[in-house]
Amino acid sequence: MTADSPLSLSNLPAADAVLLRLDGSPAILPPPEPPRDPLWSGWDVLLIALLAIGSLIVAQAAALVIAKMWLFPHTSIPELANQMAKMPTLALLSMLASYGMVALYMVRLIRKRYHANFLPAIRWNFPDHPWRFPLLGVGLMLSLTLLEHVLPMPKDAPFEQFFARPLDAYLTSIFAVTLGPLMEELFFRGFLYPVLVRRMGIAPAVVFTSILFGGLHSMQLGYAWGAVLVIVIVGLVLTIVRQVTGSVAASLLVHVGYNGALMLIAAAQTDGFRHMEKANLLAP
Repeated sequence: MTADSPLSLSNLPAADAVLLRLDGSPAILPPPEPPRDPLWSGWDVLLIALLAIGSLIVAQAAALVIAKMWLFPHTSIPELANQMAKMPTLALLSMLASYGMVALYMVRLIRKRYHANFLPAIRWNFPDHPWRFPLLGVGLMLSLTLLEHVLPMPKDAPFEQFFARPLDAYLTSIFAVTLGPLMEELFFRGFLYPVLVRRMGIAPAVVFTSILFGGLHSMQLGYAWGAVLVIVIVGLVLTIVRQVTGSVAASLLVHVGYNGALMLIAAAQTDGFRHMEKANLLAP
């Protein structure tokens, strides 16, 4: 640009961000900071977790009140609560309602607060050759079955109440390959893991995410450390898949493959879930 040429943004270098000083000379600005990855904060993740817990409590309380009013009017609340603990279908319906509220909040958080599209923001990124990932889940399940033979496994875990009757078992199996893994992957690998990577780096984040994932399932496994360790290993594989592929959809497919193979083998072993004493279930 010569001294005689008019000063305008059009004849300044395109790669530079500029403004004009009071004397008319250009001042080069530093390039803008890249957008934060992920968009959300750890506080957002904590709020999602608290919402999941709170909404599940509310949904279970609502189911208890509805059952008291319409189904068991002459049963006391404490007795009814004890009976409902043995009704997996009501528990699944409560989880369905809770997960629905959490999913709506997740989408609203990204779209309304951070003004971004939900699936790209959480790195959904449906992978190429998706059939490979369920097969990885099946292979993982078969490998961990061998490990279970050398670990102390629970004989009667609370999770087994969901398979007390064939109908409950089939409903649980459907849940285990659909909404259950979807919501767990959205939370652990979609929302939690990226925040931990930003805070502590990849390797610690992979380990910490997997431990929390195992801890989520510890109660349903009767806090048996051998069974919880198996689920932590599943969490490690799922989180590594998420990191390597950059895809939550990929880790979901592995998760579905693992749970689906487990449910199919359990159904075959127990004659359609009619003899559950023959099964050994460890479904995350």
